[in-house]
Amino acid sequence: MKEVQVNVPGHSYTIKLGSGVIKDLPAELKRLNPSSCLIVTNITVGSLYLKKVSELCNTVCRTESVVLPDGEAYKDWNSVSAILEKLASMGADRKSVVIALGGGVVGDLAGFAAAIYMRGIRFIQVPTTLLAMVDSSVGGKTGMNMTAGKNLVGAFHQPEAVIADSDFLRTLPEREIGAGIAEIIKHGALADKDYFEELERDMEKLRALDPETVAEVVGRSCEIKAGVVSRDEKEKGERAKLNLGHTFGHAIEKLTGYGTWPRQAVAVGTVLAAVTAEKQGKINRDDVKRIRDLIHRAGLPVRISGISAAKAIEAMKGDKKSTKGVPHFILPVAIGTTVIEEVPESLIREVLLEEGYQP
Repeated sequence: MKEVQVNVPGHSYTIKLGSGVIKDLPAELKRLNPSSCLIVTNITVGSLYLKKVSELCNTVCRTESVVLPDGEAYKDWNSVSAILEKLASMGADRKSVVIALGGGVVGDLAGFAAAIYMRGIRFIQVPTTLLAMVDSSVGGKTGMNMTAGKNLVGAFHQPEAVIADSDFLRTLPEREIGAGIAEIIKHGALADKDYFEELERDMEKLRALDPETVAEVVGRSCEIKAGVVSRDEKEKGERAKLNLGHTFGHAIEKLTGYGTWPRQAVAVGTVLAAVTAEKQGKINRDDVKRIRDLIHRAGLPVRISGISAAKAIEAMKGDKKSTKGVPHFILPVAIGTTVIEEVPESLIREVLLEEGYQP
């Protein structure tokens, strides 16, 4: 087992990683001494793991569950409302604990509901996807999507613990593994050139879910994110750099439908951010090629067809990282180093057209 500590002002918690660590869930619950627990999951994950996790929780306190539909399309108010109604109907109080059992959508929804029920109750993240383990379960961002854009409603609400059992990854489809690897590559590209080089060396092992490689990679990605979150919990500076590829990527997701290209869109966005930086003379061509090549080797797209440059630019203006309708981009200036800048609309259009997108 590997442990990573997250420290934010007034709160700290441990990320536990490794095979079989779900067995530590009762101990974490005993530490919190909850009056009751609500497990939030979706129909896919629930069919695989809800019974086992419920049995573990029931050794500590009365436990109930709510099972949501599966998919990014259900990351909306209806799902949040279903969680809140269940908490109320089961008599949950301020000592109750919500357990998010699933991927990033479940974690965001459960965390958001925990943040606003009785003005905030405790929750634990039990991520079941590679992406959730290295991204959404760490850092306390919770929320839901709106028609106008992704994650426009939410709250910062830190978990009490993260229990990331790598055994859950055995049931992941290849597409979901790819979504996690997209985030992992992003971490190397934005924060750690040595880590990026390790990914170049071990990509095939990672795609095959080699246990030793997965443990090392998930641990390092969590360390990178935990370090950034500890220094900038509420994204007032450095934490924004974790959004490398997101401004382009979220526009692609909005235009293609949320859930069609989950983190694959961010992989494409990372390529577009690197090309944009090259156009501005901020990064050399060899580094751009390395980013593009590693994403390709991971089995991820470097371009998504059928996207209109004009519509993508319009979608970016509604991104939550925009100010007065002007999108801000995280741009790599070298492998492992990024800057945050506004980019002229004319340059964004030029990049998209040169990368093969429609006018």
